[in-house]
Amino acid sequence: MPAGGPTGGRVLRRALGDQRRRVGGASLLAMAHQACEALVPVVIGLTIDEAVGTGSSGALLRWLLVLAGLFLVLSTCYRISARFAEGAGESAAHRIRQDLADRVLDPRGGADTGRLPGALTAVATGDARRVGSVASALPYALSALTGLAVSAVALLRTSVPLGLLVLLGVPPLLWIGHLISRPLERRSEAEQEHAAHASGVAADLVAGLRVLKGIGAERAAVARYRETSRSSLASALRAANSRAWHDGAILALTGVFIAVIGLVGAHLAMRGTISVGDLVAAVGLAQYLLGPFQLLTYVNGEFAQARASADRIAEVLASPPAVAAGTAPLPSPVAGRLRLRGLTHGALRGLDLDVVPGSVVGVVSRDPAAANDLLLCLGREREPAGGTVELDGVPLADLDPGEARRAILVAHHDADLFEDSLLANVRAGAGDDAPDVGPALAAAAADDVAEALPDGVHTVLAERGRSLSGGQRQRVALARALAADPPVLVVHDPTTAVDTVTEARIAVRLRELRRGRTTLLVTTSPALLAGTDVVVVLDGGRVTAEGSHPELVASHETYRSAVLA
Repeated sequence: MPAGGPTGGRVLRRALGDQRRRVGGASLLAMAHQACEALVPVVIGLTIDEAVGTGSSGALLRWLLVLAGLFLVLSTCYRISARFAEGAGESAAHRIRQDLADRVLDPRGGADTGRLPGALTAVATGDARRVGSVASALPYALSALTGLAVSAVALLRTSVPLGLLVLLGVPPLLWIGHLISRPLERRSEAEQEHAAHASGVAADLVAGLRVLKGIGAERAAVARYRETSRSSLASALRAANSRAWHDGAILALTGVFIAVIGLVGAHLAMRGTISVGDLVAAVGLAQYLLGPFQLLTYVNGEFAQARASADRIAEVLASPPAVAAGTAPLPSPVAGRLRLRGLTHGALRGLDLDVVPGSVVGVVSRDPAAANDLLLCLGREREPAGGTVELDGVPLADLDPGEARRAILVAHHDADLFEDSLLANVRAGAGDDAPDVGPALAAAAADDVAEALPDGVHTVLAERGRSLSGGQRQRVALARALAADPPVLVVHDPTTAVDTVTEARIAVRLRELRRGRTTLLVTTSPALLAGTDVVVVLDGGRVTAEGSHPELVASHETYRSAVLA
């Protein structure tokens, strides 16, 4: 985006600027098409005066050939210009979707703050399409203006009053059309806002369908969506009514204008100021003018809706990043020493913690919010309110978020799987050039999952891995995190849906696979904690106890209640 930050106007200009060649080519061809359309009534008038009126067969044949040539040119120009214009619109929308994807996937984050995933999807689809439509609509606007200009010149040659009537009457009509489009713009923006919110609610309900059924909350969820959907429908109807009123008002104004032109032409013909052929040409041009005015009405409506969508897109693109982009280089190699001093964020209250390189550390928190806030800070998803997190002596705040996450991989408890093969899901963390992911599959007990599937590791999973059970999804997600083999791995509750026998096997294999690399297990699983070098207990947002799993079980009541309850 240009300097100064994205705005709705900049988004629209960018959409047109990126497609200027296609838009320019489509505009020239569309202008040629409309010019030929405008000349058709003129040629018919000349045919009446010079051929029909005189009875000349040669003149009739000559003008018929001219008409045929005009229709050949206008039909060819229309087909090619329409193809160019639609291509420009689709390409512009595609470029906007790319810009939105780049912003949403920016390592600094922030684009999803206060927005449901479904709302972002609506912006990237419906709003991007509407803004892209300006690249398709602009050639039609230029062609309509060309048709009006050619008609005005032709009418001036026929009669100065008729020509001046068109030249002086069109600008006020365009200005009135702009005023009429303002309510449509406001209501279109509201319509897209409500539609995006409804899409977000629907996506959330579908994602949590099993949970909702499990707790018997289907009725409440349906009632919530019904209310949201009704609000979206009401907004859409208001926008549709506004569009209908806008189009109807423009057509009424156009009809009155065309009727005035026809009446003035008829009056001039009755007075003998213009010939019969001129009158036919004037009436034909008046009828033809309905086409350009309809095009301008269509374009005006498209631009009104596009301006509203461009503002919504600009809001996403201009979202402030959740974390700053540091410039310090990563230590090479990364040893994996973590040092937290006075870390304050959310439920964390001055947390101090030292993690030795290559160790396996368990973190037990009675407050799930404190565990989640710790993950957000370690993964550089949020800037801490106070204190520092250091990796090998370098503050995370000084590192680029992408670089920091390559060194510290945080595997959240609610990690999703993709609609792809099981192997592709595991390799997503390792890259195409990764070594064999078999050890990661075995360590996470995901090899058993693959054996139970019809095509093994090549079995395609459903969206978000819904074709697997909860425990199977957890094992595949853990295998993906292990396959990435980061210097520091932070895993949150990776075995809550796994049976105890499998969990014990995962605990042993995970420690073996991660030998020599730093691993933090944020969990209350006794099996996983038993395989750690040290366990720290968080209570009240800070470390209140530290020791081995057996020591804490024997001496710390809070730890026993959190782990063994």
